[in-house]
Amino acid sequence: MDATEIQRAVELEDRHWWYRERRAILARELRRIGRPGRALDVGAAGGGNTRVFRRYGWSALATDYSDTAVAYARQRGLEAIKADLRCLPLDDAEFDLVTALDVLEHIDDDKAAAAEIARVLKPGGTAFVAVPCDMRLWSAHDVALGHHRRYTREELRLLIEGAGLVIERLWSWNVLLRPVAAIRRRKATGCDLEELPGPVNLALSAVVMAERFLPVSSLPGVSLMARARRR
Repeated sequence: MDATEIQRAVELEDRHWWYRERRAILARELRRIGRPGRALDVGAAGGGNTRVFRRYGWSALATDYSDTAVAYARQRGLEAIKADLRCLPLDDAEFDLVTALDVLEHIDDDKAAAAEIARVLKPGGTAFVAVPCDMRLWSAHDVALGHHRRYTREELRLLIEGAGLVIERLWSWNVLLRPVAAIRRRKATGCDLEELPGPVNLALSAVVMAERFLPVSSLPGVSLMARARRR
C-alpha cells in the first residue's frame, strides 16, 4: 500500500464497519487462545490491529514495509519496525502468534512470505491469515491497493500447508455483502473503502456481524481467513 492508502486506512479504521468487524474477529481469536504471549503483526499499516493485542495483554511487535506505516504505529505508542515479510530480521521460533491480515496478496513471492511466518513461530504457535478471495472480484480496487492476486480456498490452503503449517480452520468472511461488493467493484475506479454516512455504516455493520451467528462460512465471500499452527 502506498502512503495515501495507509493514511486513508488510519483515518477510517476506528469507525468503518469493515475494520471494526475485523478487529472483533481478531479479538475472538485472542480469547480462544487465552493466555497472552508474544505476537507479531506483519503488514500492520498504522497498527490498528496491533492495538487489539495490547488490549488483551499481549506483547506485540508491528512490522510493515512502509516507512509511513511504521511512523503511524510508533505515533500510537506501538513497538514497530520496518521489515520485508520475505526476509524478516527476527529470530526463529520467537512468537506465539503471527497475524498477516490482508498482507500476502501484496507480496510477489507469497511462498517466501508464508515460509517466514512459519519460521518465526514457536512450535505450537498460531498463524492467523486473511486474504481477498476470488479473481472474479478483481477490480480497480485491487489495483489501487497494490494487490498481486486474489485467492481461492485451495490456493490459500496450499500456500499455508506448503510453509509447513497445519490448518485448523479455513473459512469465508463478508459473505452476506458479497453481492453488494461485486456490484461496487464492477464500477470501482480505485479503493472502495471510504467514509460512509452513519446510518449506512451501522446497517453494514449489522449485516456483517450477523455472520457470527449464521452458517455461511463455507459459502463464497469477499475474504478468506485461516487459522493454522506450527507443528
